[in-house]
Amino acid sequence: MFDALTDRLNAVFRKLRSKGRLHPKQVDSALGDMRVALLDADVSVEVADAFLDRVRARALSDEVLKSLTPAQQVVKVVRDELTETLGGEHRPFTLPGANPSVILIAGVQGSGKTTHAAKLARMYREKGKHPLLVAADLQRPAAVHQLFTLGEEIGVPVVSEGRDPVKVARAGVRHAERNGLDVVIVDTAGRLHVDEEMMREVRRVREATGAHRVLMACDAMTGQDAVAQARAFMAAVDVDGFVLTKMDGDARGGAALSITGVTGRPVFFVGVGEKPGDIEPFHPDRMASRILGMGDVLSLIEKAEKTFDEEQARESAERMLSARFTLEDFLVQMREMRKLGPLQDLLAMLPGVPGGKNALRDLQVDEGELARTEAVILSMTPEERRNPAIIGGSRRLRIARGSGTTTNQVNGVLRQFEQAKKMMKGLMGKKGMPRIPGMPRIPGL
Repeated sequence: MFDALTDRLNAVFRKLRSKGRLHPKQVDSALGDMRVALLDADVSVEVADAFLDRVRARALSDEVLKSLTPAQQVVKVVRDELTETLGGEHRPFTLPGANPSVILIAGVQGSGKTTHAAKLARMYREKGKHPLLVAADLQRPAAVHQLFTLGEEIGVPVVSEGRDPVKVARAGVRHAERNGLDVVIVDTAGRLHVDEEMMREVRRVREATGAHRVLMACDAMTGQDAVAQARAFMAAVDVDGFVLTKMDGDARGGAALSITGVTGRPVFFVGVGEKPGDIEPFHPDRMASRILGMGDVLSLIEKAEKTFDEEQARESAERMLSARFTLEDFLVQMREMRKLGPLQDLLAMLPGVPGGKNALRDLQVDEGELARTEAVILSMTPEERRNPAIIGGSRRLRIARGSGTTTNQVNGVLRQFEQAKKMMKGLMGKKGMPRIPGMPRIPGL
């Protein structure tokens, strides 16, 4: 999302670092370049100017200009003020003690509203809640069908009784009360653009359900259009906060940087993919670090701990230490890593990789190659997977035929496994090695 902006800002920082001591004119020149970069990223003019005014005031202070490392101090100032622009401290999305708690999902058509309703329901189900989805967007018949399909996929009940969205929403709350469901998520009507009829309908649904929270889904790829939409919804239904959808896209990211500064309401969640589990809480400080190319190790660790099976990870680690790491383990770990998402996205979350995916073009991973590797391993017998040393010429030919590959490709998989085994054994053998995300620490290491 922010690759272009990250590249532009890092170019400004490199220029500052080459100057040694800084002069106010150099700071002003750098701020001018930042302003152009922010506006090119479709950041609201008022938000960009307010941000740069704060940066200028701090960057021209004696504390920065007389520092031994003024350029680094300017980077720190930019990171701090960017965090403030994005909302300051992390604000978790909480529900009142009501039973059921009612959440309305609002937004225009195409903003990812219906998909996010399902993502939120899945998140609460994993937390031990009993959610209900209510399909009250009757303007788009496909939205009702889509929500029923998503509900079936994530194991959450969906209701949509009637032709009046207000009655549908009210009936959904009653259904939840009768059936002991404690979270009701209502997908409300959308239009292709903001209009008064839509606003009236959302207001009526809120009043009829006594909704406790209103979340607005904003398409992060629409730039300042999303900000204009947010202003309109704020005036009409007093939105509690936002979810930025499609943050995995390649748009400029202006909505993410502008929306809190313009509305005063926080971003609670970001959508980072199309799958029901592709939702993350929004952390302004982590997002600021990502934008500046400083990585986001905390989010990477949380993602790994959520994805990896701890007991399975412990067993794999123990097998590595005892030289019992097999192709079966290799296959399991490859599948676990693929659950985390594209390798480029994971590497971009590590510090020291400025420019995100743009700096990792040479590391593009062929998903087809990963599928072929899996096919090769699955074409082996259990004995061959546990003891690859027995795989001779005839076995390699059989494995290649069974997996639709060549013997050279089978040889490549075996070499890849041996290299991974050697590397992982070396890492696991180091005393004081930091804990691998998602993997428990092994006693004695």
